[in-house]
Amino acid sequence: MNVLELRDLSVDYLSASGAVHAVAGISLDLRRGEILGLAGESGSGKSTLANAVARLLRPPAAITSGSVVYRRQDGSPVDVLALRREELRAFRWKELAVVFQSAMNSLNPVSTVGAQISDVLRVHAPSMSRGERTERAVELLRRVGISADRRRAYPHELSGGMRQRAVIAIALALNPEIIIMDEPTTALDVVVQRDILHEIRELRQEYGFAVVFITHDLSLLMEISDRIAIMYAGRVVETGTAKGLHRAPRHPYTVGLLRSFPRLRGPREELLGIPGTPPDLRALPEGCAFHPRCRLAVAACSAELPELSGDAEGEVACLLNGGRGVEETS
Repeated sequence: MNVLELRDLSVDYLSASGAVHAVAGISLDLRRGEILGLAGESGSGKSTLANAVARLLRPPAAITSGSVVYRRQDGSPVDVLALRREELRAFRWKELAVVFQSAMNSLNPVSTVGAQISDVLRVHAPSMSRGERTERAVELLRRVGISADRRRAYPHELSGGMRQRAVIAIALALNPEIIIMDEPTTALDVVVQRDILHEIRELRQEYGFAVVFITHDLSLLMEISDRIAIMYAGRVVETGTAKGLHRAPRHPYTVGLLRSFPRLRGPREELLGIPGTPPDLRALPEGCAFHPRCRLAVAACSAELPELSGDAEGEVACLLNGGRGVEETS
């Protein structure tokens, strides 16, 4: 069962020189309890999409079309874009929480981490006593690998990994159904990054929440995600299971991302990468936005915008041989 449904969602950044189409007609489903990875280069629209879902966009950004529907445990729908201010305030913590990239920017520097968890509980669970809030804060910190005595620590007294764990603990305070994680491990070293990923998987299994995990690192998503959506120039160009995308990517952009990092096992391969730079969203090329950088582009790619299509195994927006595996035509 889906817990979140996006249909034809578009976001523009309005400016004097015209609208920048940061997200263009995205439709995605998030299934209950799954980890959905969202990958793409910087500027592809990943964070804008996440902020649109959480209703955190600020001017000049504006949602210009589409819908965001959250489904409760009983299947009843909630139109997120229609929620009033107080309804939205409750929804963000009880049903959906966000973990941002920089934990230091998310935490209050003059408040202890324990107090910041208690603040969430005091506002959104007023029936809890002070002692219960303290007990819950200690429980959450321990659950993410932080000892109880660090409850009185200020953010600057914690390491980068511990700060990120503290932000995850705050996000878990009210047991939300969905957690959006926007580049939560980018600033961490690889050892701490692996520990955080392991923690996320364990927490997901224990609490049953669904995760939208946003990153530019496709190799990381292959390790943690159930399904992955690849974004380019504000659009989703391919979706599929992590194993499916790893074995048989169907969009040339996905292939380029996969071949941009070395394999740990198997024969050596030349790292191809992706030539050129992402397009200017104010002046996208005609047809497929990726065709100027695509080594397999044909004449039709510059004239026709491919639609996302496929089956239960995955979808692709590519004219190449009707969406057959790219490796077949390389």
